Amino acid sequence: MTTTREPRGRRGAPQHDAHHATPPSPPGVDAPGPLALERYLALVPAAARALAAAADEAGPDAAVPTCPRWAVADLVAHQGMVHRWAASHVLGHRGRTPEGRFLPSEAAYLREVPRDGLTAWLVRGADDLVAALADASDDVRAMTFLHAAPAPRVFWARRQTHETTVHAVDAVAARLGRTPTTAEAVEALGLTPDVALDGLDELLRGFVTRGAARIRRDEPFTVLVRPGVDEVDGGRAGSRPAWLLHVDEAVVTALVDPAAPPDRADVRVTGSPAALYLGLWNRGDEMTVDEMAVDGRPGFLDAWRAKQRVRWS
Repeated sequence: MTTTREPRGRRGAPQHDAHHATPPSPPGVDAPGPLALERYLALVPAAARALAAAADEAGPDAAVPTCPRWAVADLVAHQGMVHRWAASHVLGHRGRTPEGRFLPSEAAYLREVPRDGLTAWLVRGADDLVAALADASDDVRAMTFLHAAPAPRVFWARRQTHETTVHAVDAVAARLGRTPTTAEAVEALGLTPDVALDGLDELLRGFVTRGAARIRRDEPFTVLVRPGVDEVDGGRAGSRPAWLLHVDEAVVTALVDPAAPPDRADVRVTGSPAALYLGLWNRGDEMTVDEMAVDGRPGFLDAWRAKQRVRWS
């Protein structure tokens, strides 16, 4: 199931220069991100190379279990196009070439790029994006499209880190012929708890809070997303954030102190940072969801997977 669907169409796209300040964290709670820019500049090419390696092993015609309508060639073309689209915004071209032409579509790139050169083309695009981000000024003006987004330079570095990481999981799924386990994804991508928590924060405070709530019910409800401990960070869950989603006509997400969670939440979602990251991006099923069952109503996880799609506009 595909959740990351960035530029559906670049013609007439809204160009937003303003960004929202990230709400403050509760006292004693470490904000999960954004990470340092230098981390993102290393993570993007690493994820692109992990994607390329898994795609080469799977082959361009292999099915992508986590994106059922795609073969590997489609996945690589999509990610390579997104990198070039993102770089165009960082460079001030607003989704176009330097000459002002619209960027090619995924289908056009599939026609233009030799199939045996697709993954090398992908890596070149990731490297070009990182170069554009490295050369940009901290106050560069560029479109952003998430609630509580950081300044554009960090926004694009963060967004493409998680875009590329999630699609690298898709390439691993194609190589395996099934959705990878959390352990397999962590090993293939080197996914660390701080990166997973940062991606969760982007998803829960940046994406799902935009527009009308897709997972709303007849009555308002709350969802607590609380990372647990794992062996990677020695069980230091106390300093991690937790997120409380208030779902009504829209979603309002607040960071809460994991040491003093709310007395009641209608839905509680727990797991290691990596399991939550993969599960809520619809790339895994190793998180735990506890809720009261109501006859005739889909469970939270079924509704999330059916309705929660990430779109850029």
